[in-house]
Amino acid sequence: MTTTASADRARVRLTGYARGGGCACKIPPGELEAALAGLVPSPKGFGAAELLVGLDNGDDAAAVLLPGGGTALIATADFFTPVVDDPFDWGRIAAANALSDVYAMGGRPLVAVNLLAWPREVLPFELAREVMRGGLTVAREAGCHVAGGHSVDDTEPKYGMAVTGIADPARLLRNDTGRPGVPLSLTKPLGTGVLNNRHKATGEDFPQAVETMAALNRDAAEAALAAGVVCATDVTGFGLLGHLYKLARASGVTAVLDTAAVPYLDGARDAVRDGFISGGTRRNLDWVAPHTDFGRTGEPNRLLLADAQTSGGLLIAGEIPGAPVIGELVAATEHTLVLR
Repeated sequence: MTTTASADRARVRLTGYARGGGCACKIPPGELEAALAGLVPSPKGFGAAELLVGLDNGDDAAAVLLPGGGTALIATADFFTPVVDDPFDWGRIAAANALSDVYAMGGRPLVAVNLLAWPREVLPFELAREVMRGGLTVAREAGCHVAGGHSVDDTEPKYGMAVTGIADPARLLRNDTGRPGVPLSLTKPLGTGVLNNRHKATGEDFPQAVETMAALNRDAAEAALAAGVVCATDVTGFGLLGHLYKLARASGVTAVLDTAAVPYLDGARDAVRDGFISGGTRRNLDWVAPHTDFGRTGEPNRLLLADAQTSGGLLIAGEIPGAPVIGELVAATEHTLVLR
């Protein structure tokens, strides 16, 4: 039986209150790098803890070495506009996405705080509670406390988390430690961006995309550490090509991508064919194009590879069970990315 509250939720299309959706609403990577260019890292000896990973290569989270030297503290924050209409699912996805930054560094999340922007005079707060309940559910699955947070009255709903975790400083996963001869693996299929865009435009539901986005990257990170992997990143708003470009550039290598080996969600190719492409995806493609040899890869596949993902998988320089190998790192060539 449907309750009045659940019926009210079903009638509200949260995606209709957002200009973008999920990680597709990120500031374009080129613009972001230009804005950060003048912000220099803290000097050595600054503060009470040594900075291990900061702004230098745009890694997934910040890491500092705590006094005593045995533990690295991981800090990150991530939030975005609604990617699906169901508030509980949006909360689950946003939490998994925020926690992913800690996993992408090889860490374990310990505590998170909510980040909430809400149009309180437009949308009932009961919906906001459902969003935060979804976030709490996934955080509990991760064994991560949720303690408070911050909220503002805004014209556009936004939700996410600031997360603190810990890691072994000798076993951090970084985006600048890739080496030639190492295979590349991807732990989640692509296509959430175009499917979310279709959902926003038509109201069609794609449960396969929701469950992929809400899934934690915990097991993949643990498997990577167990396999001795030292280089990884997660795939979110800059798309597979954008995040692979950042990894290869930071590592001083070229990434060769086997396009036929890249996995996609059911319906993703149809969504591209029908034109459900976000502006963020097109900006991702424009950003990497000058540094990429596309070979014979056509426009639809290029767009899928640049598709702005929300809560995507880990892109690992190495192999782990269950994750397809989608390419390899080689010595630096004329192009940072090569598609075959």
